[in-house]
Amino acid sequence: MNLQDPALTFALAVTAGVVAQSVARHARVPGILFLLATGILLGPAFANIVRPDTLGEGLNPIVGLAVAVILFEGALQLNLDRLRREAVTIRRLITLGALVTIAGATVTAMLALGWSLRIALLFGALVSVTGPTVINPLTRRIRLRNNLRTILEAEGVLIDPVGAILAVVAFELALASTAGDVGAGFLGLLTRLGLGSVIGVAGGFIIGGLLRMRRAIPSDLRNIFTLACVLALYQGSHAILPESGIMTVAIAGLVVGNMGPRHARELVEFKEQLTFLLVGLLFVLLSAAVDLGDVRALGVGGIVTVIVLVAVVRPLCVLLCTRGAGLSRNEQAFLAWLAPRGIVAFAVSSLFAAELAHSGMEAEGNQLRAMVFLVIAVTVVVLGGTGGLMARLLGVRKPSSHGFAVVGANPIGRALARTLRAARAGDAPIVLIDTNPTEAGAAESDGFRVVLGNANESRALLKAGVESRRALVALTPNEGVNLLIAKRVGESCPGVSRLVAIDPLTPGVGPEQVDESGASVLFGLGIDYERWAHNFRRDRVEIEPLVFEGIAGLRIPQIDALADRRLPALALVHRRGKREQPVSSDTTLKPGDVVWFGWLRGQAEVVAPRLARAGFRRPDAERAEDGGETAEENVPGAGGTPFVDGPDSDR
Repeated sequence: MNLQDPALTFALAVTAGVVAQSVARHARVPGILFLLATGILLGPAFANIVRPDTLGEGLNPIVGLAVAVILFEGALQLNLDRLRREAVTIRRLITLGALVTIAGATVTAMLALGWSLRIALLFGALVSVTGPTVINPLTRRIRLRNNLRTILEAEGVLIDPVGAILAVVAFELALASTAGDVGAGFLGLLTRLGLGSVIGVAGGFIIGGLLRMRRAIPSDLRNIFTLACVLALYQGSHAILPESGIMTVAIAGLVVGNMGPRHARELVEFKEQLTFLLVGLLFVLLSAAVDLGDVRALGVGGIVTVIVLVAVVRPLCVLLCTRGAGLSRNEQAFLAWLAPRGIVAFAVSSLFAAELAHSGMEAEGNQLRAMVFLVIAVTVVVLGGTGGLMARLLGVRKPSSHGFAVVGANPIGRALARTLRAARAGDAPIVLIDTNPTEAGAAESDGFRVVLGNANESRALLKAGVESRRALVALTPNEGVNLLIAKRVGESCPGVSRLVAIDPLTPGVGPEQVDESGASVLFGLGIDYERWAHNFRRDRVEIEPLVFEGIAGLRIPQIDALADRRLPALALVHRRGKREQPVSSDTTLKPGDVVWFGWLRGQAEVVAPRLARAGFRRPDAERAEDGGETAEENVPGAGGTPFVDGPDSDR
């Protein structure tokens, strides 16, 4: 085997990166942990299979273009509305915060490591960045409050280009020999930021505008068109002014992501998968290039430097940047804790190490890369690995299993939401998602919070807070779409129950497909959507709670009274104790449970006897034993009349 073949090195690094991240996902730990270990084990220090030196000068453009795509993808998912709400804190973190970090890291490196001012300043600029490749997966897994998630993700995306450009300026200062060179370096900072922003805004509007047009770009070419434009923007800006391209792609991603182009979901998914591939490639290549002897040579000074960055510099930075921003002390403490460094710091340090070697400063370059590697490894392992624990201890996570998200503000969806609201024993918020403004308006008139958007898009699910809901109900007229939404939520929010509306009498989606996806069939047996939607819209359905006193363990689909599809009865909501849930094929009954049924007005005499044979009775069928109180008084909505709903707490 020719291990000097650069193509083999590239292919092995790509494969190893994907495998390492796949294993990390199964282990539910940050992927960077496995990536760093994989790069070291496969690199020259151990197996000597992945050899970055074989790529020669080709390594630099690979790193640059990969970083461009990674930053574009991170910016693509930043929401401007949320950014505006946290604008003060974010702006301070990427300006004042960056300066505080640079100053603190520079002084620490000079004192603890004995470095010169120039190299220490270069190190400070490199570690001023956090990075979306580490932050974003952590915030999604931890399920942080929206304000903290927005701050951390925006800081990671926006500080990367700022920090990288600051690092370039610091590098130029490190090599400067005259006062004129120093002045030119500071001027270069402003021009790179300014030019990158201008080109990024213009390029973003052009890309977003073309994607919004129906026929400008064929639908099957939109993703690769966007990728080509990102690479062209990065390299074009870099050609005009070196190192300005990184700012260009970050701003372009922010613009495109907030223009809402057609097929935005497919674009985000494509960029996420590409980023997954590139992050793995870069971390394996760059960690393989690190000499562990250089890391060990840092000694106690290296450990002291990392500790000061984590325990002193970052808390001071957060304290200064969040003053008067309305954050609680626990939220400030979490922001101070979670600041792992990512791929941009690592990539740029590797580039600088090579440039310093060309300038006769090889030892300084190797020490710089080793120190950045140590900062990344320690902050990811310690801070990233304990992020979930700290979030729980500080109480900054979103409440989990809280309330319901109903996809479909149609008449059936609104009826189910009203029944859940009337039945609930606790304060369980209900949010509806729909693309139809008329149906959304009707749901808002009923007092519900509504997200106007496509539930197949990450942004709509994020606005609805699906990851923290107890269950998602997919109740659109299209059962195929319902199943697709359930699968998507199952992949991104594995702890959320999913209920899918299907019509078992049609040749479309069957119960077996729903079971295979890990979801359950809504209403137990499915629903004839058109018929029930028509009846609910015409106000022909009355809803009444019935108490179950039959055989324990009975499932809704097994009830003979509901097996006849010609029977106009629909099991809507099941409650046991203080926990309510929409009825599904997984619902099992115990004596004392309450089930809310809907049937056509005037059909009670037909439906009630058959439900009675299955073990159901009206709450007022007999007196409760305690003081003659009727059971009806303890069941919301009892009496066989439509519910009169109160205000919704989730508005």
